[in-house]
Amino acid sequence: MPSNNEQVIIESKYIRLLRRGTWEYAERPNIGGIVGIIAVTPEGKLLLVEQFRIPVNARVVELPAGLAGDSPEFQGEDLAEAARRELLEETGYEARRMTFLVDGPPSAGMTTEIFSLYLAEDLVKTGAGGGDHTEDLTVHEIPLADVPAWLADQRRRGVLLDLRIYAALYFLEHASDRVLNG
Repeated sequence: MPSNNEQVIIESKYIRLLRRGTWEYAERPNIGGIVGIIAVTPEGKLLLVEQFRIPVNARVVELPAGLAGDSPEFQGEDLAEAARRELLEETGYEARRMTFLVDGPPSAGMTTEIFSLYLAEDLVKTGAGGGDHTEDLTVHEIPLADVPAWLADQRRRGVLLDLRIYAALYFLEHASDRVLNG
């Protein structure tokens, strides 16, 4: 809900555009947060998803991610549980452990969103993945050693890369013994 010094410019089902002074920005009403998941399979493959994103009119490779509390059945959902749910829905992998790493704004000049990054550990493949009925996701499983070359190849193909993938690589490099060896 906007504070006293915020003016609602427009509000729709999923987005609210606000003005505070001369600054205009967006927020998503009715969500509890946004989660992203760094997930490496027992075989040492990084899980990434690819989908067409209308705002940038392009296919985008991203970490598995999603919204917490975005529908009535998930209102008040814990962020780690949302991360578990989104990982399973998008990739077909369940995580026995979900560890919070860091959070922060993905676009502080444009939106009120705070993105929380989790590390999924002890993965077990239990489903098909591919997202829910509103998504058309392609799941990629890339051996960790091949990720930089694979990402460069995707860029050459014209696919956009979410910069949070590089944050994931940073965390994996600095926690590789714990991530890959349990």
